Amino acid sequence: MTFTSDSGTTFTSDSKTKESVQQFLRFDADTQLAMLWFGYLDIKDQLEPKNQTSAQDTAAALYDTIVALPKEQQLQAQRDIVSGANSDISRAYTALSSSAKLDVWLRLARAMEDGTVTQVPSDYKLPDETNDFVNQIKGLDFEQRIDFTRSVVFEYGAK
Repeated sequence: MTFTSDSGTTFTSDSKTKESVQQFLRFDADTQLAMLWFGYLDIKDQLEPKNQTSAQDTAAALYDTIVALPKEQQLQAQRDIVSGANSDISRAYTALSSSAKLDVWLRLARAMEDGTVTQVPSDYKLPDETNDFVNQIKGLDFEQRIDFTRSVVFEYGAK
């Protein structure tokens, strides 16, 4: 799996990452959202986003659209993106570059952290069937985890 960002940068998923992406995409939308959130929490201190201005601008525009929604609709917008629903927000997401897609999720995670966007409930527990998968992802090095996340969010959006 090879992807090209809006800057022309190519990133390639190794076979381990490709398998992990396919396994991740088989979980339901809410489980995927929760795992993205927990994954963000696990590596947020190491993140140093350096996207091009164009990717930041397009990500900010979609993010602003989601944040402007009532809380229940914010969650539905994220579910629509993850599930590939044919909604305005999901179609707008599909049109983004891979860098902008990753930027949208980083912005959403930060907004969840500060309470601007609907948060994963504090008492939420991932389903038991995710335990092995989560441990597998935690075993990846930082760059592999970023590659994994970029590969996952690249797959999202209207089909």
